[in-house]
Amino acid sequence: MKSLSLAVVASLFANAALADGLPGYDRLDVQSHHRAYPIAASVWYPMGSATYVSRVGDNPIFKGTPVMLGAGVADGAYPLVLFSHGSGGNMDSIGWLSGALAKRGAMVLAVNHQGSTSGDSSPRRSTQMALRAQDLSAALDALLADPAFARYVDPARIYAVGFSLGGATALNLGGLRFDRERYADYCKDINGADCVFLSKGHVDFENLPEGFTGDARDARVSGVVAIDPGFTYVTNEESARAMDLPVQLISLGEETLFPAADLSETGSNLTGMLPDVTQVTLSPANHFTFLAECKPGADQMLAEEGEDPICSDPDKTDRAAIHAQIADHIAQFMGL
Repeated sequence: MKSLSLAVVASLFANAALADGLPGYDRLDVQSHHRAYPIAASVWYPMGSATYVSRVGDNPIFKGTPVMLGAGVADGAYPLVLFSHGSGGNMDSIGWLSGALAKRGAMVLAVNHQGSTSGDSSPRRSTQMALRAQDLSAALDALLADPAFARYVDPARIYAVGFSLGGATALNLGGLRFDRERYADYCKDINGADCVFLSKGHVDFENLPEGFTGDARDARVSGVVAIDPGFTYVTNEESARAMDLPVQLISLGEETLFPAADLSETGSNLTGMLPDVTQVTLSPANHFTFLAECKPGADQMLAEEGEDPICSDPDKTDRAAIHAQIADHIAQFMGL
């Protein structure tokens, strides 16, 4: 019993040391009319009271993010980020960004998009853009109805933020629409990585679902940040020029791995269409640099399993430094 007590005391001291400056973290099960089963969601926030330290998103490939699980929320009214992950990603693997924003004074509400998350990424289901946007709107409804969190949200500062396919989702939530009629021509002309992935599921580019092109605008969203967003080549220009909220576009690398994320005049020209836009390019970096920092040996493990080189960055890239710059730009955009 004496050794057990000493172990418990040592654990408490270790947790207390780690707890300093950690974000609070909890999970939500979001009920919705558009999904057959609950949407998994997580909420990150400035910590107001300590509980115990846990690590979110830790796995054999990626380093996890330490959090104070189930902690109380610090008093205040905070801007809220609605975060959308990319194709094959998940809400926990982007904990580095959610945690960084929470420590700067924001709340972050992230979801797992069924049908396009880790181990559940279907080419056919990944074209259902309306469902992804509805996931975030439903999660926002749930958070604002939850007395444990609702009173800490500043309703005038709600932002949609997303990466890759999630960047397209964030833009969709801000009012941008996509033209499914143009997608087949885009894939014939450019045949980007998105076309290759969707073709593996025999997606009919001539007959994409109606949900690909729907109006998903959530009037509660007051700004959008899209990081290397997908589907920009088939932007509905009228909807882009009508967007009446500020948009920040963050590009990773001078030359993108994915043509769909080329926002320049020679690419999709999304930057030229939006009336209130700031755009920044971070280098050296590539699309995968956004993902969490990788553990030693992860590159070799991925190569042996025939997976995408998601831990490979351009020469001289400092992934942690790029992450810090991304967090800085988003925080500045939100006025943190």
